Amino acid sequence: MAERPDPRELGSLVELLDEAAARYPGRTTLALRTDEGMALAWTPAETRHRARLAAWRLRGLGLRPGDRLLTWSPSTPQLPAVYWGAMMAGLVVVPLDLRMAPEVLARIAARAETRWLAIGTGLDAPDPETAGLGHLTVRTLDELTADPPADPPAHGFPADWEAQLDAWPRPGRDDVWEVIYTSGSTGHPKGVMLTHGTVLSTIEACMLILPPRDHRAVSLLPLSHLFEQAPVLFYATFIGAQVLYVRSRNPRVIFGALREHRVTTMVVTPQLLDLFWAVIVREVARQGRERTFSRLRSVARRLPYPARRLLFRRVHVQLGGALRLFVVAGAFLPPETQLAWEDLGVVVVQGYGATECGPAAATSEREHPTGTVGRTVPPVRLRLSDADQEILVAGPTVTPGYWRDADATAAVLDADGWYHTGDIGRYDERGNLVLAGRKRNIIVLPNGLNVYPEDIENVLQECGLAQAVVLETAPGRIEAVVLPVGSLPIVSVGQETPGRPTDQAGRERMDRDIEAAIRRANSRLAAHSRIDGWRLWPEPDFPRTHTLKVKRDEVRGWAAEGPALPIREG
Repeated sequence: MAERPDPRELGSLVELLDEAAARYPGRTTLALRTDEGMALAWTPAETRHRARLAAWRLRGLGLRPGDRLLTWSPSTPQLPAVYWGAMMAGLVVVPLDLRMAPEVLARIAARAETRWLAIGTGLDAPDPETAGLGHLTVRTLDELTADPPADPPAHGFPADWEAQLDAWPRPGRDDVWEVIYTSGSTGHPKGVMLTHGTVLSTIEACMLILPPRDHRAVSLLPLSHLFEQAPVLFYATFIGAQVLYVRSRNPRVIFGALREHRVTTMVVTPQLLDLFWAVIVREVARQGRERTFSRLRSVARRLPYPARRLLFRRVHVQLGGALRLFVVAGAFLPPETQLAWEDLGVVVVQGYGATECGPAAATSEREHPTGTVGRTVPPVRLRLSDADQEILVAGPTVTPGYWRDADATAAVLDADGWYHTGDIGRYDERGNLVLAGRKRNIIVLPNGLNVYPEDIENVLQECGLAQAVVLETAPGRIEAVVLPVGSLPIVSVGQETPGRPTDQAGRERMDRDIEAAIRRANSRLAAHSRIDGWRLWPEPDFPRTHTLKVKRDEVRGWAAEGPALPIREG
């Protein structure tokens, strides 16, 4: 096999697919598993063929280069085919997240100024009518990627349609192919423009974080997000890795897919990592093996990783027997979660980035300390501002700006091309980046000291309160709004609503557990950062954006309506 091309030498993501189709002719790289079993299995050549069909049909609808195409679907091989088809047709893809509220969808459709929508099919597919998008011209992914009919000329496919398609202008590295809206919770959602070059440069960074080898991944994150697109879809296609989409929210189906696919690598959020661990712990408890499991973990921590996997071979059999690596980003990763998986012999690599700048920093398979997101990943450049230690990112992975929004672009991109992330960071003694929190969330105490709510929330998480929002409810008064001890966000795959006691004795036990966790946290916090009171959030989970971030303003508004419970001495 010829040497794999350098991502810097590719002219576009379309060229990446062309290369993969020629390089991996018989290898399945995209597949779909439903509750009924394997539904699709495509090679890069098949994906390319379906993409070309979609490109021709999209042009046949009247779309022209530069037009925007909304996509709204669960993950399936047909969705990447439509992405690539839109690129071939010179369109701009605007992916919608399945969790978006109807009013958010309407705002994004209006901002994108489009009349076209491509949707998925099946029981879990979205409904444009109920979402207020029925006025758009709608086509399903099945329709766009289907084989040509028996009588192609009668259905818009002349005999030389492929030759005509080959004569279309090819996209270049500077062409925008996608606009991802990172926030639609206000009346002014911002669309991050991604060019072919920004994603190809992100793939260049991925090669350092995930060295090319025989990766097999099960995809659980939505394809509407760059965190799933870049390291999983595009990078996997580039190196010929195998990606399995799971069309189910049932943990039994998901774990079955892990075994059948013999998964080696997973790209996940901390919430999913916590969920997987909870499933393992519940099974250990069901078998009455908690003490043995704990003892083996203490032994494993002193062994090399292959020996750890051997020690926990029964667990690894349930995971497919080949899982070696988790890549995690999107939120704070509790050190105990990372250590738990590494005790089992699975390396956990942390990353930090944003849709606007791609992967800004990451740990590595060789060096993956807890509590840090690692070092800058070439070709990215990163520095901390002198004024307040804000993290600034520059380089070819950075967005050219927000779609038709010069003011929003100027607010985050300075004249020298540095993207101002809004995150505060510092370096540890080994030069690894440590995140402190968001600038807009900083609490400035009356004495002038700064408090980062995320730091306190991370300590609470380590002390048993996995879900907490820390706020200043009055000058100098710090309070925590919490979910019960041990709760996981119900947005996680297969997670049911956490039960809450309805009897007085059960409520008192829950209150004691929460207070004990807060007291443990306070014992570890500086005096000016300690929590003065707490409140139990009344719903099963906090309100979240479609990217799963907590809507702090809504939590803050609710907290202003009543008094908090004081922290009693234990």
